[in-house]
Parts: sequence; structure tokens; C-alpha cells
Amino acid sequence: MDTDAIRSDFPILERRINGRRMAFLDSAASSQKPVQVLDAMVDIYRNSYANVHRGAYTLSQEATEAYEEARHKVAVFLNAACDEEIIFTRSATAAMNLFAYGWGLNILKPGDRILTSVMEHHANIVPWHIIARHTGAELCYMELTDDYRLDMESARERFDERVKVVAVSGMSNVLGTMPPVDEIARLAHEVGAVLLADGAQLVPHAPVDVQTLGADFLGFSGHKMLGPTGIGVLWGRRELLESMEPAEGGGEMIRDVRLHESDWAQVPHKFEAGTPPFVEAIGLGAAVDYLSAIGMHAVLEHDRDLTGYALERLAEVPGLSVQGPADTVDRGGAISFDLEGIHAHDVATILDQEGVAVRAGHHCAKPLLRSLGLTASTRASFYVYNVAEDVDALVDALAVARRIFGLDGA
Repeated sequence: MDTDAIRSDFPILERRINGRRMAFLDSAASSQKPVQVLDAMVDIYRNSYANVHRGAYTLSQEATEAYEEARHKVAVFLNAACDEEIIFTRSATAAMNLFAYGWGLNILKPGDRILTSVMEHHANIVPWHIIARHTGAELCYMELTDDYRLDMESARERFDERVKVVAVSGMSNVLGTMPPVDEIARLAHEVGAVLLADGAQLVPHAPVDVQTLGADFLGFSGHKMLGPTGIGVLWGRRELLESMEPAEGGGEMIRDVRLHESDWAQVPHKFEAGTPPFVEAIGLGAAVDYLSAIGMHAVLEHDRDLTGYALERLAEVPGLSVQGPADTVDRGGAISFDLEGIHAHDVATILDQEGVAVRAGHHCAKPLLRSLGLTASTRASFYVYNVAEDVDALVDALAVARRIFGLDGA
């Protein structure tokens, strides 16, 4: 990867924070946007803006073609069997809620089990709280090993005929852990369950082929993979999408409406009620073009190299403990840590003064942090535009934090 060329595509990286070169290390929360994505969205607004699927005039036809081309780009990116398997949503959270309500609410019943893991983002826990309450199904969890990986030995014991839905992250946004989705899918299918994979962190950082991943559904967002906010994707196997109920009703998602009943449109439109976020989808299509030009294998290798370097450098910081695998095997570039004697929010505030942007808090994963004995942690996360210099800036800024709190022995 030519990181100098890549960085030149991101105008925001030229900013200086508090007079210092900015090291942006919060891409797990939301990534920065290259000019190619910004230009694609501005072009639609300037030259071809009109509502999609609804007009016989030129502007509407152009916008519709661009919107459906974005769907095709995402389908190719994931190696989906057809474009119709790509459902545009407003976010990864909306994608997982769409599945929970469209599938879980209509399929689950008392005695059934929903199996997820303790490392999940709230978006893959809270909807299941609601579904379990409405259906009488039981929510169960897979636990972690001491090295922050999914405990597959004990997990295997949880798969029986009562399990109907398995919902698991493809990559933890806190630990960086990448569970074996293919093995979990095999276990799920052996007992007749369907698997939803939360790909919010996985899809931006690793090659994903839904034909071999093993999951039945996959949700992810655009804003974590160089695209805009307000756009997400639910991929699902077409035969399962055909059998699902829509989670929202309104315009566009119907074939016919009568006074007392409606007939649904064909997939994907049956799940895209109302005016879709078509400009944002076009921006996501441009982000897919950008990542495809780099190559997702190159993206993954870059993340691993930078993560490995960061783990080595962070090991030099006294009193710092990392929550996550200690190596880069099946691990992504999200590194959460605790600096003894300093609260995570204080760490993040001091790092900002040094031009380093990191995340602090519970990372929308409160059950996970409680299991680790924490209320908050600091997280640094990497993407295609990050370089070793950003890691060095992080370590230098942590030294400043230790000095401010009188922890360096000076």
C-alpha cells in the first residue's frame, strides 16, 4: 500500500490539532472520507438529484441508475449471489434490527433460544432483549477465554435443537478479536439455526465472501468503511429474505395496498420502505470502489502490520494493560487498553491535547467491559490512512499523560 498516496486523498488529515500533526486513531467508531466519496455525493446533489424509482423523467432515472449501481457494487464486493440480496438500511444497527424484527419476531416462540456472545456491541444485544421479551425466547451467551477469544470449547455445548438464531460479531469493536464465523455457522446449521454476523468491524478491514463466510445474514455500516453516515447494509440469502416479513411499512415496499391488507414488493425493495438514503448509498458505492482499488487483502495486511507494531510499542508503556489478543492472529486493528492510575476519559483528553484522537468509554459494549472488571477503557483503532508515525505519537502522548499524573517517577 502506498500510504502517502492514500493519505493525500483525505483532506481532514492535513488538520493540525492544538498545533500538532493529527493522529486519527478512532476509525472503529467512524472512518474518515476520501475525496472520491465526497465528490460522488456532491455530483449527485449538484447534477442528478431526484427521488429514485418514482419518476419517468431524466433526473429520477439517473439517480435510480446510480443507486442501483451502488447496490451492484456492494454485491460484487461481498460476492453475493445477486444484487437482490443487498438491502440498504440507515446503519449496521438498523440492519440487525431489521433481521431481529423481520425474522426473530415472527419465527421465535417460548422455549427457543437466541445465542450470542458476551463480546457483542449493544446493536447485537439490545434488539434480542426486545425480541426475547415479546416472543418468550431465551437469550444465551458464549463466553471468552483468558486470552480474549471466543471460548469455542464451551460454546459447542450450547448448540442444541432449542437454538434458532445465532448472532455473533465478525470482529469485536473492543478487543479486535475475530471469532471463527465459519465454524460457528457450521454448528448453527447442524441444529437448524440461522446465523447473523455483525460485520460492522469485519467488512471494512478484511476480505468478506458471503458465499464462504457461512453466515445467513450479515449487517454492516458505510461510515466505518470510508463511506458516509446514514447508510448500512443487510445482506441475506435470497431464499431467507423471501420468507421474512418486512420490519417497516410504507411507500416503495409494497406491490399493492388495499383498505385492509397489502402485498409486499419483491426483495430488496420489500425491506426499503420510504425514500431510501440513495445519495449515501452512492457514496458507499464510491467507498467500495476505493477499497477495491487498494484490495481488501492489502487492507488486512496493513492493519495487521500496524497492529503488531502498536502492540509492541504499547508494551513499553509502564502500567498499561491491553484488553484483547496479544498477537495479530485472527485479530483486527482495534486495541483497547487501561492505563493504571488514570481514568480512560482523562487519558483521551490528554491525548487530544497532543493531537491524538482515540475513543474512551464503554464502546457500546457494557456487558463485555463488566466481564473484564472495567467501566471504561481507551481504544486506539487503525485504518488504511494510518502509519507507524501515528502509533509513535500515541505512545509519546501516553508518556505525557503519565507525567501529568505523576506516574513516571520524576
